[in-house]
Amino acid sequence: MKLGYSLGYWDAQPPRDAGAVVLEAERLGLDSVWTAEAYGSDALTPLAWYGSRTSRIRLGTAVAQLSARTPTAAAMAALTLDHLSGGRFVLGLGASGPQVVEGWYGLPYPRPLARTREYVAVVRQVLAREAPVRFDGEFYRLPLPADEGSGLGRALRSTVHPLRADLPIFLGAEGPKNVTMTAEIADGWLAAFASPRTDDLHRQLLADGFARRDPRLRATAEFEVVATVPVVLSASVQDAADQVRPHLALYVGGMGAREANFHRDVLVRLGYGAACEEIAAHYLAGDRARAVAAVPLEMVTDVALVGTEADIADQLPAWQATAITTLVVQGSPGALATMARLLA
Repeated sequence: MKLGYSLGYWDAQPPRDAGAVVLEAERLGLDSVWTAEAYGSDALTPLAWYGSRTSRIRLGTAVAQLSARTPTAAAMAALTLDHLSGGRFVLGLGASGPQVVEGWYGLPYPRPLARTREYVAVVRQVLAREAPVRFDGEFYRLPLPADEGSGLGRALRSTVHPLRADLPIFLGAEGPKNVTMTAEIADGWLAAFASPRTDDLHRQLLADGFARRDPRLRATAEFEVVATVPVVLSASVQDAADQVRPHLALYVGGMGAREANFHRDVLVRLGYGAACEEIAAHYLAGDRARAVAAVPLEMVTDVALVGTEADIADQLPAWQATAITTLVVQGSPGALATMARLLA
């Protein structure tokens, strides 16, 4: 199992120590660092900045939102960053949810799986650079049909030759159908709120997708499962769990609408339906303290590594036995040295 670190997205302002953390991650031998975006900082720009100061560590987006860019724009950014980093870029994509897509981008949120499938197909055409890009899909049509525009559009091929025509494309997926599609069309799965308890299910969902995989893509043996996992070192499991509870309460109650919250759905499938209902009710009522208090300890220990170094050493084997190939630490960078030592 490899180790990564999640830089996430910015809060009110850029984190002052992120550049130093990336350098430390590379020094410790970590495989990768990952950025994200919601409706503030973007996922791509920080990687160009941090990548200019490093030489080995992989640079990934977890995730770049589909609605933020057309597929050709995402492919342009991927081509550019891959060249600038010497072949270290991983394009992680995700559909986000209707709350952000409709509220922030002002775009509809139709059939996210079908749209993701088309998006990836267009990106792969750009990266392959075998011919001018042509695509006639339900959501993306290139060039735009003449009767819908000036009639002057023509199929184009990237002026930039790719450093890697097979630049890896990962997908953030939480629902079962989305995980299976990821195994079918992508090079890796970006998993959130993963748990060793659901490993058998995840292996079956991935196997179902591999069975439909295009043989021209990377072999399934090279497919990566990258899981972002909260890691908190503290004096006790309980004390560390208290530091994870606000994060889980936010994602259960605040990162999605009451009617559509894909993060909450993952935890419901883990068996925490009643707890999620209570957390969401308190959060949406504006009582965040009660929402945090309603997060059960078992939920935290299912999806996070928490406690003393000895506690985490005891918890790690269950994670190492899963399909996860890279464990991405989410939380204080102070845990990186300990995690690097435990996984060495």
